[in-house]
Amino acid sequence: TAAYKHVPIVEINPLQALYNNCFSTKITCDAAKTFNVEKYILISSDKAVRPCNIMGASKRASELIVQAFAAEVNDNLEKTSNTIFSMVRFGNVIGSSGSVIPLFKKQIAEGGPLTITHSEIVRYFMTIKEASYLVIQASLLAKGGDLFLLDMGTPVKIYDLAKNMIQISGLTLKDEKNPDGDIEIINTGLRPGEKLYEELLINAQAQVTEHQSIFTAKEKSIPYEILWPLIKELEFALNSGNKIKVFTLLKKLVPEWKPSFQTDN
Repeated sequence: TAAYKHVPIVEINPLQALYNNCFSTKITCDAAKTFNVEKYILISSDKAVRPCNIMGASKRASELIVQAFAAEVNDNLEKTSNTIFSMVRFGNVIGSSGSVIPLFKKQIAEGGPLTITHSEIVRYFMTIKEASYLVIQASLLAKGGDLFLLDMGTPVKIYDLAKNMIQISGLTLKDEKNPDGDIEIINTGLRPGEKLYEELLINAQAQVTEHQSIFTAKEKSIPYEILWPLIKELEFALNSGNKIKVFTLLKKLVPEWKPSFQTDN
């Protein structure tokens, strides 16, 4: 609930987004550990996989923070905290803030056009009810340091979704084949940091769990003895507004990040 998750907004406000997403995670993890909360689960994102935007990179960095807390609890011989830290990754939730479906409904009600960023763009979708249920189920399976992946079903081409929404509204698509149609679909171009396809894994193989819609994977992590000094450096760089230092540290934390903008100015 604390994350800044809208890719274009985050992309043009990278320092604030990184500070919020990473350090909200660290602060809440610290609180959970201090008060020995039974379970802590990070809501991550498919955009954390080979991220090409700040939102995804911030989520991957947040995963690293949660992994480090899980390792610390595991290594704590005195067992002053038994908090089980875990993460869950999934894609788009229908009807959530920023979801394309409410946007299409609004555009249809206004007479169009429907705007998509690319005719080949593909996304996974899940309802709020499905996502909430599976996150709770994943938390029951958690043992510490787990990365859960939710089965998002078959990916949907956004162009086809737009076309279907026009049809179920009782209207017709306006295009070259049907110039007298009601509503057209316009390509506006990929936004900064936007991918054609999303993924759920980086370099691991998904394994089944007791729940048919929940998978688990082992991802690389950074030992907490190495991670915490880097996180401290990142916080200092963010507070001082040193963009070059911030992006250098982010690249060190998330080497698979491929920024959509120049990071050396």
